Amino acid sequence: AKKWINIRKSYGNFYKVPRNQTKLTIMLENLGMNYDGRPHSGLDDSKNIARIAIRMLQDGCDLRVNERLHGGQLMTVSSSAPLEGAPAPQMPRYRN
Repeated sequence: AKKWINIRKSYGNFYKVPRNQTKLTIMLENLGMNYDGRPHSGLDDSKNIARIAIRMLQDGCDLRVNERLHGGQLMTVSSSAPLEGAPAPQMPRYRN
């Protein structure tokens, strides 16, 4: 994987919150969700991050690649950079 979406960055930019408000448990809490599973379990953390991503999509966020590796160095990808490859899948909108 040389390109990815850093959910913490996307969350902070979309909801306009400082970096110290982008810890997993805080993001869930701010979205009215509880942590599901065991803390620091890779699988459970991943499932909770996916729940956050789904909520962000439902709230209208356009999730884009925002980090990449280039020559072994971590690089930030500009949010104005054109999308590469297939567009992100669109999540269905649920009625409450």
